[in-house]
Amino acid sequence: MTVTTIERLADHVGQTVTLRGWLYNRRSSKKLHFLQLRDGTGIVQCIATLEHFGEERFPEIGGLPYESAVTITGEVRADARAPGGFEMDADKVDVVSVSEEYPISHKEHGPDFLLSNRHLWLRSRKQVALMKLRDEVIRTIRNFFHERGFLNVDAPIFTPNACEGTTNLFEVDYFDEEKAYLTQSGQLYMEAAAMAFGKVYCFGPTFRAEKSKTRRHLTEFWMCEPEMAYANLDDVMDLTEDLLQTIVEAVLANRRADLEILERDISALEKIQKPYPRITYTEAVEKLKSTDHKFEWGGDFGAPDETAISSEYDRPVLVHRYPQEVKAFYMRRDPEDDRCALGVDVLAPEGYGEIIGGGERESDLEVLRSRIAEHKLPEEAFKWYLDLRRFGTVPHGGFGLGLERTVCWLAGIEHVRECIPFPRMLHRIYP
Repeated sequence: MTVTTIERLADHVGQTVTLRGWLYNRRSSKKLHFLQLRDGTGIVQCIATLEHFGEERFPEIGGLPYESAVTITGEVRADARAPGGFEMDADKVDVVSVSEEYPISHKEHGPDFLLSNRHLWLRSRKQVALMKLRDEVIRTIRNFFHERGFLNVDAPIFTPNACEGTTNLFEVDYFDEEKAYLTQSGQLYMEAAAMAFGKVYCFGPTFRAEKSKTRRHLTEFWMCEPEMAYANLDDVMDLTEDLLQTIVEAVLANRRADLEILERDISALEKIQKPYPRITYTEAVEKLKSTDHKFEWGGDFGAPDETAISSEYDRPVLVHRYPQEVKAFYMRRDPEDDRCALGVDVLAPEGYGEIIGGGERESDLEVLRSRIAEHKLPEEAFKWYLDLRRFGTVPHGGFGLGLERTVCWLAGIEHVRECIPFPRMLHRIYP
């Protein structure tokens, strides 16, 4: 017997096949059971009849609890009215395991209950769609950089020093009473790798100990961080545009059905076409003031400010040349305006805020040493980083893309906690 998956049913119309999965839902009449089977690739309706299964077996099938593991064998039929376009007439239903009473029913549950049962909530249609969307974004990112000659270089998760100060680090005990930190970013290590390979990227988990409860924050999240030797701010901005455009096109081409399950306004994504608008921080402040939005030059944008700025555009907007005080010590100053750093933030439309942050790095040894002192960071901890400026320094730059924020925007959902399989937040580390 041919064993297949729900997503491959189109290849087996008129054939008898076996599906292996779990009972997602069901409804019954006196002579028919409509069993909704899920297998991770989709959901299909399998019809079991009293005539075929008989008086003894028919009630047993109809009494199976939700999420019982079953295999169903039957003939595949094309049916335009059915979800997914196919149904199956069940000839055989084998029970692998009978589930206990499933705690998540097909009704509304509060977020705390769902987060506490995240290991089960992942089975729901919208969560499956979100994880498939996330997978599409990850695969697209890796293909994008591979095709452009970037080398994947893994950054360490334990680091001896902070990337952007120590205020939001998770400190851990290392050996011999030494302290280590969970990484905030792989960027500094990518700068070292770029000096070896030219164009590199890392893609992995990062950690921030910010005590934040906003819908945009997680304490553990994934970042993709490319870095390029012989690159300036314009090169960095060009790369962000190309990457985001490629991601949007891939999601529309390959995950449209999942976007529909998520009830995403697909037309909003279809409008996203290069080139993206680019404005300076100063121009952004002027836009805020013109709408009576209270904001003074020199401050960092908060979520309401980013929402106000991005609301004027139907595609991502690149805001560049921020005040140097609000950017990290390694950001190069603008030679035409020393008040500003050559950094850029990419703000997603529809109020989703920053999804990318990056810029050109300071390549001058003495300038970088003075910045480390200004930020009261221990120079000894950055000796290896300073070596990059001692031995063959060149202009270079890159950025970090937050995976969960990007997926959140593409999916059109409210909170990033739904965009990672097992979210870690201020008061959430279970399951």
